[in-house]
Amino acid sequence: MKQLIIFLIIPLLTFGQTQFDEVQQLLNNNEFKKAEALSLQLVVQYPDNLEAIEFLGDSYGRLKKWDEAIDTYKKLVEEKPNNANFHYKYGGALGMKALSVSKFRAVSIVKNAKSEFLKAAELDPTHIETRWALVELYMKLPAIIGGSKRKALHFAEELHNLSEVDGFLAKGFIYQYDKEFELSEHNYLKAIEVGGSETCYQNLIDMYVSFNKHDKALTYLEKAHKKHQSTSFKNQLEKLKSTN
Repeated sequence: MKQLIIFLIIPLLTFGQTQFDEVQQLLNNNEFKKAEALSLQLVVQYPDNLEAIEFLGDSYGRLKKWDEAIDTYKKLVEEKPNNANFHYKYGGALGMKALSVSKFRAVSIVKNAKSEFLKAAELDPTHIETRWALVELYMKLPAIIGGSKRKALHFAEELHNLSEVDGFLAKGFIYQYDKEFELSEHNYLKAIEVGGSETCYQNLIDMYVSFNKHDKALTYLEKAHKKHQSTSFKNQLEKLKSTN
């Protein structure tokens, strides 16, 4: 009898895992409505399964259903208060909600979002995404409600210690946001020197365009396309040439 029970359970577990894999694939393929529907089904089937709840929160987030995402991620944080990634996702949903409401309503939401990000950073000293979120949050917030370039640079330095490329990209972003062209350019160029990924080139190119440095943007678009043979860089190059 015991062997029969085991025989019956294994296929059920396998079927369940197949469904989880399917949700992940749907999210990867940007089929967010289908991912939401299947995630809801999984939560009904496995109400205590944190992976199912997380998939549901991820689906809500991709669909920009911020209230639902907040409620879902909050459950994860309450269930696993020492999980840095859950705090990060909860903070992200709160931050996006703050962008969709009035500045008056956003104040308290932003405060909670910052608290969640800081908790995630405290729980996991190697959590790169959290530190990126804090860099952006501190730069984009007005000083009156907690914005701080100094704190943004602090977390950019933490990023640098974890990943040299991310550190240079974060500093490039900070100085670009603060309209400091030379410092921004220096850090983005260092990111290309150290990493050289498509992302590194794209950040530099976008910065040049934002400062109307179209000749430099063209130069690095040509370099980026030559190195990566990317259709995106080719299209950007043709578009920029046609407007100059």
